[in-house]
Amino acid sequence: MGVFDEREKAQENKYFHDAELRFKAVSRRNKLFGLWAAGLLALRAKEAEAYAVEVAKADLKEAGDADVLKKVAGDLKAKGKTISEAELKKRLDACLSEAVKQLEIEKS
Repeated sequence: MGVFDEREKAQENKYFHDAELRFKAVSRRNKLFGLWAAGLLALRAKEAEAYAVEVAKADLKEAGDADVLKKVAGDLKAKGKTISEAELKKRLDACLSEAVKQLEIEKS
């Protein structure tokens, strides 16, 4: 295998590794976001876990974060909780930071 082939293979491996890490971080972020929202909805432990899974599944509906934000915002509104879109986005970002920290801890 030539030098260029080795570099190409290394780049491909890095790309797939980075994509896998991103997927894991976003999945964990969605679950953390769902658990946070479940707390606002006053759900019990089992209900909160099930709700977090629902939030994670909502992310599969369309590209980007809009589907997750829409689900949580709608569920909160249905329970009389008013939280701005900006606040929800800020919390979602905080959940991503926490998810990345957790994955780094698990990795080491």
